[in-house]
Amino acid sequence: MEPADQVGRRLKELRTGRGLSLSELARRSRVGKGTLSELENGRRNPTLETLYALTTVLGAPLSAVMPLAAVSGGACVSGSAVDAVLIDRHENADAVTEVFRVRIRAGRTQTSAAHAPGTEEHLIVLAGTARVGRTASPLSVGPGGHGGWAADVPHLYGAPSGDVEAILTVRYPAGAPTPAPAPGAVPPDVPPGARPAPTAGRPR
Repeated sequence: MEPADQVGRRLKELRTGRGLSLSELARRSRVGKGTLSELENGRRNPTLETLYALTTVLGAPLSAVMPLAAVSGGACVSGSAVDAVLIDRHENADAVTEVFRVRIRAGRTQTSAAHAPGTEEHLIVLAGTARVGRTASPLSVGPGGHGGWAADVPHLYGAPSGDVEAILTVRYPAGAPTPAPAPGAVPPDVPPGARPAPTAGRPR
């Protein structure tokens, strides 16, 4: 099974397991219904931004829909600045921890919306200098360095002076509630300048 098919099947299983219609998940995540349908049917390669928007609403870590590299042969999911391959996942009673091999592309910056409350991220830089962390106070991390930040607020990944190669860990506390989309947030697949109509926050 191709990685896009695996992602689509897992997204559909999560959505139906939570009793959400295609339309309702599209509304809550602000991902277009047509885009969501194509993703579930394996006809579209997802972006990191889209997958995070969907899994946040579904109350699941990103690894719930991404195949491990050992299974998929190194399937990569890309965002506007970050290419990520899931290389390990550990789950216990306290948390789910994901390990990604990532590349941040030179001259790009990618902003991520808040993840579930209590989520933390840590980056070990293998090559290059990364600008990462909370959007209000990003860190500069060079080769061999490490940075950590709370990921339950908006945060960013940037490579101001050349590609960055790194290992990223994301730790989600067990049972953490998921945040509702920020009012007026632009959905991942809306063209620049377009704004979504206001919607009510997701019930908790």
